[in-house]
Amino acid sequence: MEDKRASLAGSEMRFGKIENLGSRVSVAVAACRDYLFSKQHPEGYWCGELEADTTLESDYILLHTLLGTGNQGRFDKAARYILQHQNEDGGWNIYAGGPSQISASVKAYFGLKLAGYKTDDPALVRARKKILDLGGVTEVNTFTKIYLCFFGQYDYDAVPAIPPEIVLFPNWFWFNIYEISSWSRGILVPLSIAYAKKPFKKILEEMGVEELFVGGRDKSRMHLHWDKKWVSWRNFFLVLDRLTHWFELVHIRPLRTIALRKAEKWMLERFEMSDGLAAIYPAIMNSIIALRCLGYSTDDPQFIRAMDEFEKLGIEEGDTFRMQPTVSPVWDTAYALFALGEAGVSRTDPRLVKCADWILQKQVRKAGDWKVKNPQGQPGGWYFEFNNEFYPDVDDSGMVCLALSRVEHPNGRYLRESIQRALDWILSMQCKNGGWASFDKDNDRMVFQYVPFADHNAMLDPPTVDITGRLLEMLATYGYDQSHPAVKRALVFVRKEQERDGSWFGRWGVNYIYGTALVLRGLAAIGVDDHEPMVQQAAEWLRMMQNFDGGWGESIHSYDDPNTRGVGPSTPSQTAWAVLGLLAANDMRSDSVTRGIAYLLQTQKPDGSWTDQFCTGTGFPKVFYLKYHMYAEYFPLMALTAYAKSHEL
Repeated sequence: MEDKRASLAGSEMRFGKIENLGSRVSVAVAACRDYLFSKQHPEGYWCGELEADTTLESDYILLHTLLGTGNQGRFDKAARYILQHQNEDGGWNIYAGGPSQISASVKAYFGLKLAGYKTDDPALVRARKKILDLGGVTEVNTFTKIYLCFFGQYDYDAVPAIPPEIVLFPNWFWFNIYEISSWSRGILVPLSIAYAKKPFKKILEEMGVEELFVGGRDKSRMHLHWDKKWVSWRNFFLVLDRLTHWFELVHIRPLRTIALRKAEKWMLERFEMSDGLAAIYPAIMNSIIALRCLGYSTDDPQFIRAMDEFEKLGIEEGDTFRMQPTVSPVWDTAYALFALGEAGVSRTDPRLVKCADWILQKQVRKAGDWKVKNPQGQPGGWYFEFNNEFYPDVDDSGMVCLALSRVEHPNGRYLRESIQRALDWILSMQCKNGGWASFDKDNDRMVFQYVPFADHNAMLDPPTVDITGRLLEMLATYGYDQSHPAVKRALVFVRKEQERDGSWFGRWGVNYIYGTALVLRGLAAIGVDDHEPMVQQAAEWLRMMQNFDGGWGESIHSYDDPNTRGVGPSTPSQTAWAVLGLLAANDMRSDSVTRGIAYLLQTQKPDGSWTDQFCTGTGFPKVFYLKYHMYAEYFPLMALTAYAKSHEL
């Protein structure tokens, strides 16, 4: 930490005296405003690219090989993209600059072989060595193992059972599909159909991954390992898993037909008013596989529609092809609208009004899965994508409400009624501990993280401080204060969740910088005194984490090792978060803020935009990360605008 402070002190020599800062900020704000408007879609919305790791391209090749619908030209382009992201040690990571990860590496290796690459290809030779060093194919996660089973490369008996009978458990039962996260439901229900049907696609022997098994393909090493403690939740669920496999083996499945029928019905219902099942890549992919397992032909309307939604996520560019995990129009539009409104664009500007028109049409008007845990709530939220009626989320809904507060709509009554519906829904979604989660209420039965197929680290959707901080800011915007019961409970939650060093964890953004900034903005908006110890401690933590170049950055590694929180190469979005957090803590004059603003000014490109070199968005901590291409556009604009306002520039 002393080295960090020394670096901060030394950075003054590098920057020197910053002259005409006010005018430079004004020019930068104007340039970014113009850039954002240039990216607005004619219909009024914004939608930046969502970038993820190469598991998506690997799965793309796998899916089309399984279905027999592959296009070799597209495979070649996807393979080329995969190879471009191979680490020097031969493996593949799940975020830029990260270490090679076993599941991503095995998927890439298998995808390349399915695309036509030979075992002796130099890239595969390097990959194979790294994969074996990481423990081999038996160390991959459950979803990867099941996908390998489709091609006879793993044994169905050795993977965690995902029986479709789970959809039959009533909602009042201790375990049912509504006690797991919404995205897990979307992924697991169709996967349970595939597990029950056990599809098999024969491939050439040279396309297999037999060589990735350390010591050979021994069944005893393919099963999950027992916990060393005899009595543990892991062992409890493993016993259930082995019993389920035994029932499968002796064909004791009296409810299988009923379960498959209900799983199919559940899945098809959620195809409606949605860009594919749950509108996310893995759920859509699994639903396509499930449809074929259920006998749907490739020319069936349901199959064609699901495949169309899947293919829409692809981006073909030159000689490469990549896939997005989903699309983010509502999220990007809400942030762009809010940032532009904050940056001085008139509330009656036709471009903002058109944006408001578009986003108001996306408000959810029917009950979705959230209704199971929140029977009293009435529809009124917003989702993340173009269409996803069953899955509005609290975070998007709060951000949309914030954005709509910055525009004056010609139909004022329509706007007010829409916002009130959203406020009512959001308040009804508050969890019992005072915080808010994303898609569900009180989805926090932590024992289910020990279920064998829960190794995607996202089985639950508990309340988080980053979402709660955003909602405090939004509620304050609409006149709520600390006397309101919901706000009181939220403040108790936020205080309880603060880390010892003053920071807050970021579930949906990387990581503690994100969480800390959102909480500080929420506290400031709702009227918490900036002299409060929790506020000043958080601000001091942000100042201590500033890099030598004046910016802030935090590596995704902080999810694996909290001791590295706040540490990493500077990025425009994370710098903007830190500046916004400090300004919310009433830090108006410190060198930290000035250097942060200087960093943003120096890294802005001539067209008015910025670029993040690293992922700063989070899908599932420790498992899946996102690079929102627009984060480096609207967050710096917000920071520069907030600085200008605080200094009356």
